[in-house]
Amino acid sequence: MAQRPIITVLGLVCFWSWMQSTYGEYLIGVGSYDMTGPAADVNMMGYANIEQNTAGIHFRLRARTFIVAENLQGPRFVFVNLDAGMASQLLTIKLLERLKSRFGNLYTEENVAISGIHTHAGPGGYLQYVVYSVTSLGFVTQSFDAIANAVEQSIIQAHNNLKPGSIFINTGDVKEASINRSPSAYLLNPAEERSRYPSNVDTQMTLLKFVDSASGKSKGSFSWFATHGTSMSNNNKLISGDNKGVAARLFEDWFTSQNKSSSPNSNSTELDIGELVQIAQLIKATGGKDCNEKSSQASKVRKNDGSLFVGAFCQSNVGDVSPNVLGAFCIDSGKPCDFNHSSCNGNDLLCVGRGPGYPNEILSTKIIGERQFRSAVELFGSASEELTGKIDYRHVYLNFTNIEVELDNKKVVKTCPAALGPGFAAGTTDGPGVFGFQQGDPEISPFWKNVRDFLKEPSQYQVDCQNPKPVLLSSGEMFDPYPWAPAILPIQILRLGKLIILSVPGEFTTMAGRRLREAVKETLISNSNGEFNNETHVVIAGLTNTYSQYIATFEEYHQQRYEAASTLYGPHTLSAYIQEFNKLAQAMAKGDKIYGNGTSPPDLLSVQKSFLLDPFGDTTPDGIKLGDIKEDIAFPGSGYFTKGDKPSATFWSANPRYDLLTEGTYAVVERLQGERWISVQDDDDLSLFFRWKVDNTSFHGFAAIEWEIPTDAISGVYRLKHFGASKKTIVSPINYFTGASSAFAVQ
Repeated sequence: MAQRPIITVLGLVCFWSWMQSTYGEYLIGVGSYDMTGPAADVNMMGYANIEQNTAGIHFRLRARTFIVAENLQGPRFVFVNLDAGMASQLLTIKLLERLKSRFGNLYTEENVAISGIHTHAGPGGYLQYVVYSVTSLGFVTQSFDAIANAVEQSIIQAHNNLKPGSIFINTGDVKEASINRSPSAYLLNPAEERSRYPSNVDTQMTLLKFVDSASGKSKGSFSWFATHGTSMSNNNKLISGDNKGVAARLFEDWFTSQNKSSSPNSNSTELDIGELVQIAQLIKATGGKDCNEKSSQASKVRKNDGSLFVGAFCQSNVGDVSPNVLGAFCIDSGKPCDFNHSSCNGNDLLCVGRGPGYPNEILSTKIIGERQFRSAVELFGSASEELTGKIDYRHVYLNFTNIEVELDNKKVVKTCPAALGPGFAAGTTDGPGVFGFQQGDPEISPFWKNVRDFLKEPSQYQVDCQNPKPVLLSSGEMFDPYPWAPAILPIQILRLGKLIILSVPGEFTTMAGRRLREAVKETLISNSNGEFNNETHVVIAGLTNTYSQYIATFEEYHQQRYEAASTLYGPHTLSAYIQEFNKLAQAMAKGDKIYGNGTSPPDLLSVQKSFLLDPFGDTTPDGIKLGDIKEDIAFPGSGYFTKGDKPSATFWSANPRYDLLTEGTYAVVERLQGERWISVQDDDDLSLFFRWKVDNTSFHGFAAIEWEIPTDAISGVYRLKHFGASKKTIVSPINYFTGASSAFAVQ
């Protein structure tokens, strides 16, 4: 009897080994979880615009994960794609602690990569260094917890559904989804080097298709392509995954629609518009009612049970790449901006890039997302090359403030403590910065020098090291109340057969990324016995594991446009990355281990400052309940709505920070089916908008819900419904409420 557990374990191991050899090359698992964060009052991460605080939801944010393993006991790695501006060192530290408590040493800093899509429309306050939390008024626990929980849950999902499967790779170009926003800097790279490429941006998308071997069904797709998450402007206040988030939502919904039953639509109606209008007129707004914590989840259209198809659109060497493909123009004259400085008569605030839907930024976001989505669908459908071979990884921490770098001419130089130049303050054509700066400025005005010196006058060593960058903010020499910029950074290589993923903690420009990819590939080939060859495919996963701003080429650094001014560690930053990645690549090619992972970065959670106040509690005027209608549906003259119309309603509501309604929704479109209301869209859909606002006189809160009726909407009777959570005082328990608009007919 005592031997049975041993026999059972051996049997399971043999079974899994047989399953893998019979049905697939790898074990694969995917997961996805809601990480939307606080939809009110929290400064958005990306533009550093202190007035850009969240005030509603365009569509929800998600953490999407894939895990791939050679077998149950063999090597594996985790790749997480966040609908966030970037990864966070603090997030990585705390996530790894959670994984260790749950899985032991199965998932560590060496084989876990957490990457951000670089949306500029997500809540901030989740990074640990001062520079990245100034506009968010310090650390925002709710933002951090929403992301950390989503990453953990998505990894748990992926781990729990690991099954034998195959992975297919495909590549192709994405058309008209990117331009170079700093073309004058790009032109400083050697002409011979530039002549090897057809464009000043990388247009290639690399896509992975994950297929369950037993069922033959696809379970997910991850792709890498470089374009900034700046289709939504620095005036936007709706939480949004920007163009990559749009692409993911379109892809996942497309896949679901392709795999639905072909039986007749049970929601179709035989009633004509007159009958629909008559029915709608009988159904008036429902006053605010109490509900429970799970009510909004029950009304969610896409129930997350861990079995949904996961489609992720990851970021790459995005540094100088913009989705505002019409170019940059002066908002006062309509003329193109100055080529070298991206300003208008010296004013950086007047030069703004235009997306393809200009002047409608939401349309621009959708169009750029659709272009990535269409390319991904084509690559997904034609993916036939199966990945086989080893899973491997290498990781190391490096102090980037003093790396010795040997250049090609054998000269030894050093990287510098972090610093920002005046071109950083000028911002970009995607989001202009502060008045009085221009990209490429060689000098700092006396006023701003005084401001700088009041904060911290840079050392002479720093000034010399960063040359030709004028030091506007010597963040690497600032440590009060805690470090202003990172010093210790992780670099990481993940291998999946012939695919090599370079996890970089920043934004490489187009040419910087090309140089890194080529150098690593050459090192892999020259140090292996044929295991790596010209078929080896290298991609850059940008903004991964932590964030350290930009990496420009040595030549681009000399013009000091935004990307160069934001290259923290001086003119030889890229050379340091190439040198250190080559060491990892050589170790991987030779099968050598990395002994000593370097000095770990600090955990600064205990010293974080937070100055964002909690909501004070919500009240309504006498006789009004939360969830009651303030402004009901405004009907058109016809008495019904058609596709493309935008019915809306406003509800008396409470601050959405009381409960993020994770995997739930603040807003729902319901359609009448028989005698039941069925949810057809929620605040995770691109055509339903949830806006939060406060009356500046009474301080009462309102939730406005607007539905842009999509072209595939079915004729019928609809209504808008709102869910929320409230507190009467700071110390009161949370109460949940709901309310619904009057019904309306759609033809």
